[in-house]
Amino acid sequence: MPAANSQPRRARSGNQRDEAARLAVLHAADDLLVEHGFAKLTIEAIARTAGVAKQTIYRWWPSKVEILLDTLIEDSEKRFAVPSEKSTVDAIRGYFRGYARFVTRDPAGKVLLALIAEAQHNPETARSLHDRYLGPRRELERDLLARGIEAGEVSSALDLDTTIDAVVGPIVYRALTGASVSRSLVDALCDGLLKP
Repeated sequence: MPAANSQPRRARSGNQRDEAARLAVLHAADDLLVEHGFAKLTIEAIARTAGVAKQTIYRWWPSKVEILLDTLIEDSEKRFAVPSEKSTVDAIRGYFRGYARFVTRDPAGKVLLALIAEAQHNPETARSLHDRYLGPRRELERDLLARGIEAGEVSSALDLDTTIDAVVGPIVYRALTGASVSRSLVDALCDGLLKP
């Protein structure tokens, strides 16, 4: 059973979704993106691979971007949740190590990178990516760091957004350019920015 989505769900029109068909569409979109890339991903191919009618997809999602966002949100929550327990430096470092693994090794991480790349050319994709994924996730990351500051585990020298950007930026840059993201890089970023 899929994890409960803590992100706000968009209102949908049309018939109630069949859960098996919904999951088939999400898995098909994810697999096809990894196999063929964003530019060659089509609603027709998703429908064919998922075994559903194209009209069914259009009734549930307005575009392939929205399908990919649903995939990304669901997979992120299952495989790469923002920790909600005590915020120690080790827990935060572990979270960012997980982030590096997610964007370099996980098919859902490839979805995130594809959407970031597409957002550079499409303002609607950028807005939807921010509203549905990046913004809500950033709130959870801010809370993670704020709890670490309150516990005296994390430095308050930088504001929360600057700290997150300073850690995530190099990870995403290396992932987008096909470079590896070593554990030592993540540790150096975290140690340099987080320790009081």
